[in-house]
Amino acid sequence: MVLRPEIVTFWHGPLDGLRRLCLRSQVAAGHKVTVYSFEPIAQLPDGVGNAEAEAILPHAFAERLRPARPDGVWIDRTMLQFSDFFRIRLMAKSAGLWLDADVLLLKAAELDPAKPYFAWERPRQLGNSVLYLPPNDPIVSAFEALMAQDELTPDWLSLQHRLTFLLHRLRGTTRLSEVRLAIYGPASLTALAHRAGELNLALPKKSFYAVHAEPELFFQPQDFSGLIRDPEIIGFHISPKGRGNQKPVAGSLHAWAAEKFGVA
Repeated sequence: MVLRPEIVTFWHGPLDGLRRLCLRSQVAAGHKVTVYSFEPIAQLPDGVGNAEAEAILPHAFAERLRPARPDGVWIDRTMLQFSDFFRIRLMAKSAGLWLDADVLLLKAAELDPAKPYFAWERPRQLGNSVLYLPPNDPIVSAFEALMAQDELTPDWLSLQHRLTFLLHRLRGTTRLSEVRLAIYGPASLTALAHRAGELNLALPKKSFYAVHAEPELFFQPQDFSGLIRDPEIIGFHISPKGRGNQKPVAGSLHAWAAEKFGVA
């Protein structure tokens, strides 16, 4: 059975123009879209819902990763690691397909709810910016077991990561989250998918990550006709890296998307 799932994501703080553009593209593709947050989000595009994040994963969980600053403000590292766990909790609750807020869809993403849905981001690493897992999937179970720990140290770490963590512990570091920024993200997803025998289910890299490692393909003027006409490309994970409020440059894929889906 193939269906068009609800799209879900998490956000903390104000949304920039690029993220609003991507959310509009997800609605235009025919998906119901919900952004979970701890505070109401202003300027959400029409058709995008806002739901309470506390019911999925309490705000206090962030303190088990890396504490917020004394004034209570999260740093970027906190949000990234928290969202890695948040998306797995959404999978456990059968909430839908996770897309990062900077994933621009060209068409609907359709999946079999009985099977994982993800894609290669690099030659030997899956991306978790696009993620669906059945609630009983071994990856979900592994994360649920991890979250029951105090130290949040996975048993699926590679030898290299284990040695790195050991060296940091000798220097006084007690939490893995302070050592590896993205340890709970793509690296964990790849290791667990390998353990579960699910790597063969991954979509090709270009399905969602055709411009991810080369943002100039999105932001700079060039011939992008091959990208938008390729039937195997479902969308783009853009990863703007500080360019979220940059005005579209004429002749760029960014400008094309802004014209197609509207600007804020």
